[in-house]
Amino acid sequence: MPRRALVSLSAWRYDGPVNSRPEVSLAQRKRQLVSDELTEAALQLLATKGFEAVTIDEIVTAAGVSKRTFFRYFASKEDVVVQFLAGMGAGMRAELAARPAEERPSVALLHAVRVSLAACAAHIDSSDGSDRALRVVRLILRTPALYARFLERQARWRDDLTAELARHLGLDPATDLYPRLAAGMALTAFDTVLQRWSGSDGTEDPAALLDRAFAVMAPALDAAGRR
Repeated sequence: MPRRALVSLSAWRYDGPVNSRPEVSLAQRKRQLVSDELTEAALQLLATKGFEAVTIDEIVTAAGVSKRTFFRYFASKEDVVVQFLAGMGAGMRAELAARPAEERPSVALLHAVRVSLAACAAHIDSSDGSDRALRVVRLILRTPALYARFLERQARWRDDLTAELARHLGLDPATDLYPRLAAGMALTAFDTVLQRWSGSDGTEDPAALLDRAFAVMAPALDAAGRR
């Protein structure tokens, strides 16, 4: 069973020099690897069989760990699926922070959202040639409990993007409406693209859909964001 898929979305990766406490780094790396294995096994099963049909016993058997280990990392099956989204918010904020100060808000936000969309769309299970990312997205959007968690996650992303956009533009998010409205528009575009991609059974290109969505929003984003 391939283990590539969820590794690229991990929020933490060690790529620096060995520090003065290597035993801590090793423990962190082991925890991340176990988490990735559990998430990968769960997504393989959930995307194939559906959320309600999969048990935690099946997940731990597929991952080769105990149920006790599962609950050390996740409180529920919902939490496993939310792990699929774990690094997206941080990735969006980091990309927005890295954009040039003089760049138009619509362009900066497009690049920020594109980072998460690309990470999501790149998750393909090469063992059967099918697009597992599409199946997982469909699973999230069509399962009420998972979609509720997805919306909770998006609320955190909106807060992060609001704060970063305000910093990027030199605005006060407590008094200026623009940063939060613009962040909300960007995430609405992201959600709309996922819905459209899922509804088309993957026949539409999500990157092209995102470009079209931001083309619609750009005049309002750039006019309101200009100071």
